[in-house]
Amino acid sequence: MKEYELSVLFHPDLEMNLDPALDKVKKLIEANGGKIEKEEADGKKRLAYSINGQDFAIYYFFEVALPSEAPAKISSTLNISDEVIRYLLVRTDERRKAALAEKAEEKVEAEKSEEKGE
Repeated sequence: MKEYELSVLFHPDLEMNLDPALDKVKKLIEANGGKIEKEEADGKKRLAYSINGQDFAIYYFFEVALPSEAPAKISSTLNISDEVIRYLLVRTDERRKAALAEKAEEKVEAEKSEEKGE
């Protein structure tokens, strides 16, 4: 399975009751053999440009592991979903991920050395 990042912009009217739409996306991922590794809600934000007459959207971010045939199936379903106004499904760059992990590790080590020095 390959790792992907899925960013979903939900319709702003769902702000009070986002759970059914969110469950629909999660079930879609799992039904296609995927596994959600991380999810993050960024809340309601103003869009850079209007989409379908909407100026705001609810941003949600997933890190998922998917088999090779799943991205096409997920994309085709999200394209016709009323709750989702935009989405972006991209493959994770392994080199970038490794570099970020290394940078975070160096930061932790630097903090530990500062604590010992004080």
